[in-house]
Amino acid sequence: MNVEVSSSTSGFRCYSGLFAKSPLTLSQDQFSRCRASWQELAGVVVFSAIPFTAVKAIANSPLGETLQRRMQEKKQVALQNASLYKALAENAKKDSFWYGEERPRWLGPIPFDYPSYLDGDLPGDYGFDIAGLSQDPVAFKRYYNFEILHARWAMLAALGALIPELLDLVGAFHFVEPVWWRVGYSKLQGETLDYLGIPGLHFAGSQGVIVIAICQFLLMVGPEYARYCGIEALEPLGIYLPGDINYPGGVLFDPLNLSGDPAGFQELKVKEIKNGRLAMVAWLGFYAQAALTGKGPVQNLVDHISDPLHNNIISLLGSLYK
Repeated sequence: MNVEVSSSTSGFRCYSGLFAKSPLTLSQDQFSRCRASWQELAGVVVFSAIPFTAVKAIANSPLGETLQRRMQEKKQVALQNASLYKALAENAKKDSFWYGEERPRWLGPIPFDYPSYLDGDLPGDYGFDIAGLSQDPVAFKRYYNFEILHARWAMLAALGALIPELLDLVGAFHFVEPVWWRVGYSKLQGETLDYLGIPGLHFAGSQGVIVIAICQFLLMVGPEYARYCGIEALEPLGIYLPGDINYPGGVLFDPLNLSGDPAGFQELKVKEIKNGRLAMVAWLGFYAQAALTGKGPVQNLVDHISDPLHNNIISLLGSLYK
């Protein structure tokens, strides 16, 4: 079997080509391309190891020791004020419309036997748990952490899906492929994609899907490991985070000091989880639109506004059965 290897294919496809073709019949050009792909993959592995090496080097250096001493001083002050801040936060929850027993419920004024373990202490608690998934306090905490994490990813991803298509549609900036789902489809076709539409700017855009997945995995290992270890994982670098795993705070995660006002911060938590849930539901709509219309969410919205009587979910589903 003859396997053609382009410059944009991954090292794994080259590797399969080596087995599909005997070494005696493999051309020098194909072999050099396979070797180039593997060299690029090795470069990505080395690049992904730089943050780990840099963190270790800084932590064990005189600079790291100086940063840690300064961090300990700030930590002592923060710990002394922690009890006062916690008391202010609890008082803010008691006075807030969104917390406690008098908070809004998911059924509104309709009488319902809401779970007793949902006491309104967490932001966005509307008493909704018809499956009883949060009866176990440990599982409840874990599910809450997962929801916050996925809500933030959904909001970031929604921006990544909407902004390129919007900029391309209004003519402010033209991308090679502005529609979010077609980017992945283009990679499956072996095409090369440039970041931000800038020719030649493709750190991994010239590679295949498998290599890109490996790159993403390697680059995400560090942040995920730090999240698993907790907010104390950055202290060797002299970075103290005064909050918790969901709201770390500090200069790194709260540069605008939005958590400085306890009452306002409790309101911001509610706004964040509400918008995050909306983003997660929106992604279900993005998936359905892509499957049914083959268009992006912005173009679907434009089509609906231009002709709402004919461009809507009812007419679209009806056309499928004609």
